[in-house]
Amino acid sequence: MITEEERAARSQRARDAAVAAATELGLDASGATVLYDVFSVVVDLAPSPVVARVPVVTPRGTTSAGFQRTELDVSRWMASRGEPTVVPSGLVPAEPVERDGFAMTFWEKVEGVVPTAYDAVKRMPAVARLHSILAGYPGETGFFPGMQGYVDLAFDDLDGREDLLPAADLARARAEWAVLSPLVTSPSAFARAFPGVPVQVVHGDAPSYNLIETADAVLYSDYEHVGVAPVEWDLAHTGEEAISAYDAAAADLGLRTVDTEVLRVVERLRDLQAVACLAMVPQLPLLVDGLASTLETWRATEPLTGLTGGDPRPTTPAER
Repeated sequence: MITEEERAARSQRARDAAVAAATELGLDASGATVLYDVFSVVVDLAPSPVVARVPVVTPRGTTSAGFQRTELDVSRWMASRGEPTVVPSGLVPAEPVERDGFAMTFWEKVEGVVPTAYDAVKRMPAVARLHSILAGYPGETGFFPGMQGYVDLAFDDLDGREDLLPAADLARARAEWAVLSPLVTSPSAFARAFPGVPVQVVHGDAPSYNLIETADAVLYSDYEHVGVAPVEWDLAHTGEEAISAYDAAAADLGLRTVDTEVLRVVERLRDLQAVACLAMVPQLPLLVDGLASTLETWRATEPLTGLTGGDPRPTTPAER
């Protein structure tokens, strides 16, 4: 398990690598500071109006470069359409840069960010609009990106780690994954299970969270996990009121409304994704607290035994 001192040292190495890479690209980063440090270290390369994003914690079996190229391509495409979005810095090439063992990307700094309380319901119209835009994205993306390979490897890493996940929980997670994993292998596999439910390019990583607000605009951001999936993948666990708000906005835009059975299934997939994230706790101990509520809710649901088996709603002993 990484110590706090080791985590701070990793953050410093990422910052130093970003500064060195930026300097080599001709930027003045003499006042660089770390803005954020969780899965990525985000560095304000002051006085240059550029922010570097440096992934430091990634699931085993995945690499940053492919995700980073997709993120850069999608953001540039969004900007070319005049959509409100965070964009790659125009002061350096829009491509991943490797330095001192880190792969990083450089972004235009957003000035005047307004701190706002998260409200999924109020943000659903923006999510529906994003779906209407991404449906036309012409680039190549994966299907349910980040799910193939990662979950199986994570469950293998959790085997025998009772300090991270009890064996009974791991056995349940593996059983549920055996039921659901075929759905994320290809669009055709999904279509066989849910005929008539279309898939499209979606954000992939909770777009209602990944909005940056200023006094003048609300910007879309964080396209690392963009890929083809049902729109419900972006809506999992947002709550009934938020789903109703999404449906209303989708109808106004001529989009389909949420399929409740697909939502039920992708919410369980998101639960299993959270369970798999426990394998990264040795690299990122704060995940223990961050995932606690999700895992508690998952444990309170009936185990999923089939696409129509097992009620995903939390139950009490009296209800069972």
